[in-house]
Amino acid sequence: MLPGLLVGLGLGGFFDGIVLHQLLQWHHMLSSWYPVTSLEALALNTRWDGYFHSATYVFVVFGVFLLWRRGGPDDGRALVGAVLLGWAAFNLIEGTIDHQILGVHHVNETAPRAAWAWWDAGFLAWGAAMALAGGLLLRARR
Repeated sequence: MLPGLLVGLGLGGFFDGIVLHQLLQWHHMLSSWYPVTSLEALALNTRWDGYFHSATYVFVVFGVFLLWRRGGPDDGRALVGAVLLGWAAFNLIEGTIDHQILGVHHVNETAPRAAWAWWDAGFLAWGAAMALAGGLLLRARR
């Protein structure tokens, strides 16, 4: 299960970083603390986005390495369930710590500020839904 969890953590981070940070440009890693109002702030946020992507890359590489060492997954359903649980863990941990506790950024900072809490709650709900789906896949395996 560990390889799938690591791959899921990494894929969740890649989705967040690629889609929310880069493509949609809704936020950056530190954009609530250092709003992107100057080139210096953009450079700082982009650097921290890079640190974030580096960490997610390490999760994926380590998870794939563990899968390779085992000779691949024993059960595709279990692997998908573990990946969903890993992605869910990413959303729930990152959403709770970065959005709720530290407030370093919020999911959609292009929306009116009054709506930020709803976007953050949706991010957590998405994580909870993936945790449920992953848990059901793992449970069905048994």
